[in-house]
Amino acid sequence: MKATAPLRGTQSLVGQMGWVFERPSLTALEVGWRWLFGIPFLAVCWMQGTAILQEVSKQGLLGPNLTSIDAQNPWVASIQISRIAAILQPYFLATMHWLLPVAGLAWAVTSGLGRGLVLRRIDPRLRFLPFEMIGLQAAWMALFGVLCWGWLRSIAWVAATHITSGGEPDLVGFSMWLIFLSLGFFTLWALVSWPLSIAPVLMLLEGRAAFSSLGESVRLGKIFTAKLVEINLVMGIVNLALIVLAMVLSAAPLPFSDQLGTDAMHGVWAVATLFYLIASDYFQVVRLKGLLEFWKMFRGEQTTES
Repeated sequence: MKATAPLRGTQSLVGQMGWVFERPSLTALEVGWRWLFGIPFLAVCWMQGTAILQEVSKQGLLGPNLTSIDAQNPWVASIQISRIAAILQPYFLATMHWLLPVAGLAWAVTSGLGRGLVLRRIDPRLRFLPFEMIGLQAAWMALFGVLCWGWLRSIAWVAATHITSGGEPDLVGFSMWLIFLSLGFFTLWALVSWPLSIAPVLMLLEGRAAFSSLGESVRLGKIFTAKLVEINLVMGIVNLALIVLAMVLSAAPLPFSDQLGTDAMHGVWAVATLFYLIASDYFQVVRLKGLLEFWKMFRGEQTTES
């Protein structure tokens, strides 16, 4: 194996950021395939949500609940919102039973094809294996779904013990648990998802089958594994920083909302959202480029000799 250079993963990513920034077509391709899935998915969610609200309103189940939320009293508002959620929950669960599997399949296909094209654009020598990439993306989605389910179950437990337990709602405790659990699951995802990140690279560069690359991804050695975990953690921190920055950009004009008007505020929020989405996609391409470079550093020579 090639001797490892004393280079930190973060130092390598800084160099890859400039490389990707000089090639905006890579980010455009990443944005394109993600929005090819995201825009229809959001449109379907909007239509289904609207249909559910119309059905519930037609049956008179909500009554004046939506318009009588006491925004001046967060403790009372939390109880009112929880009651509305309890009314809507069966309808949304019935929709999610068919929507989530369909969306998961659509994501696996779209992301498998899109991720394969991005990798091939980064390095034209790589093969394009659509079915294998779709399989690996489906494995990624399965792990992501398990963690999301765990997060939702944890939040439901916190809500049941701090808001809907029958006593005085504990919004402070609920907020603390919400932040703690969200950051915890976010960090857990960064720690456990790296095998699924490097598996496509192993498959394309080493000529492995999809499941063989998954098995090999957990047997890479301590140094290579440490670099991959470091990259995932750094990318997770970057993603959190982008979310915070987008929130700051959205909140900055609030003191001037009366002067700017509603349309201008909506425009600011739209720009902040687009900034986050495009910046996040850019760093995803940087991450892919970093994975390719680390493979060349730690396994390229070994694979060539064999």
